[in-house]
Amino acid sequence: MLSTDAFNYVNVLDKAADASWQRENILTNNIANVDTPYYKRKDLDFESKLKDELGRCKHESLDGKMKDLDLSELNPSVYTDLSNYSYRLDKNNVDIDSEEAELASEQIRYQGIAAGINGQFSRMRAVIK
Repeated sequence: MLSTDAFNYVNVLDKAADASWQRENILTNNIANVDTPYYKRKDLDFESKLKDELGRCKHESLDGKMKDLDLSELNPSVYTDLSNYSYRLDKNNVDIDSEEAELASEQIRYQGIAAGINGQFSRMRAVIK
């Protein structure tokens, strides 16, 4: 990570890109285990961590929030989803249609994050010129 205020947005986008990539891997693992008896789907939570960190200072501009953001607290957590719930006889709770839709959504999110990072660096290059 870069340690200057000019890179605050890039650092947050970097954390978001890492979390998105990690979630894609988790979702593909869920899909791979769709027929594994007793497998419980896993997922990753990054958005609530980011919302909590940004929501600490409600009456502050986004620039101010980014300056005070503690990047060490923006670590996504992996959790087992509905671990005691399964509608299937083999006790597996992976729904292939839901997982594929979530995976497609996450791929679009990752592309958006990558575009955001590119945009930040394009603005920096424009300022340097």
